[in-house]
Amino acid sequence: MACAGSRRPFISEACVLEALCTAPASVFPPQRRRIVVGIGEFAVSNDRASVIVTHALGSCIAVCVWDPAAGVAGLLHVLLPDSRINPVRAGEQPAAFADTGLPLLFRTAYEYGVDKKRCQVRLIGGADITKASGSGDASVGKRNLLAVRSLLWRNGVLVQKEAVGGTVPRTVAMDVADGGLQISSGGETVCQL
Repeated sequence: MACAGSRRPFISEACVLEALCTAPASVFPPQRRRIVVGIGEFAVSNDRASVIVTHALGSCIAVCVWDPAAGVAGLLHVLLPDSRINPVRAGEQPAAFADTGLPLLFRTAYEYGVDKKRCQVRLIGGADITKASGSGDASVGKRNLLAVRSLLWRNGVLVQKEAVGGTVPRTVAMDVADGGLQISSGGETVCQL
């Protein structure tokens, strides 16, 4: 973990892979460094040569923050809405839950100079994957989305854009240099935010 004064990219304790970005050159220039965020993990970076990526967002929510003045981007991959669902896991992996992961993401971003008044926040995910397969609890994605929106609203943070709901998983790539988001599903770019 990076200390507050080091200004190096912060990456949650879970395994993070760095590789060359395979996104089309029209979206991200070739040879960009990737910071991969797994389920229940987060990353904050001020490395303009990096792209923060998370894969296979189904009912999970990616909370993407970017402060253009500070040049800092962050991404949190929320698995579940409330840490009371599994207190043991919440203690071991607080980024997995909206109520413990969001404060962790923002505290770390503040150490990099992010100001929540300048912060651009976008939400991706919250799909109803079980509807597509015909099984399971269809409300997990909705509960995740409501929990994240509520926590942000109660803390005075507005969401600028969303790509939420539906029945397909999404992958998100966030450019640290300009906060641009590429959202893809099934290997094809769906949209850019």
